[in-house]
Amino acid sequence: MTFHDVFTPFGIEMNSMEQPIPIDINLVSSLARIELTEEESHKFASQLGNILEYLGQIKKVDVTDVEPMAHAFPIYNVWRDDVPGENFPVNKVLMNAPEKFNDQIIVPKIIE
Repeated sequence: MTFHDVFTPFGIEMNSMEQPIPIDINLVSSLARIELTEEESHKFASQLGNILEYLGQIKKVDVTDVEPMAHAFPIYNVWRDDVPGENFPVNKVLMNAPEKFNDQIIVPKIIE
C-alpha cells in the first residue's frame, strides 16, 4: 500500500511533485461526522495539508529491515491470575447510579 493509496479515498490527491493539492475538507469532515464553519474549513484544510506534507517525509525512511509490529514494546498477551479481590460496598456502587431499585442499578431498555 502506498501513501497515495491511503489518502486518495479522502479526496487528497498527490501530484507528481508529491505535494498535496487542494483537499476536499468537506468530504473529510463529513466522514469524520463533524460540522465545520467556513472559517474552520479554511483553517483545517491548510493544517491538514501541512500534516500530510510532513507525513510524506515518512516515505523517505528505509524500513526494509524493520519487522511489522502491533506495539512499541515486545509485549505478548500478559495475563494475571483471576483472584477475587475486595468488593465495593453496595452503597458506594449505587451512589452514582441514575436510577436504582432494591440495591440494583436500573438501566434503559435497549432491545425492542
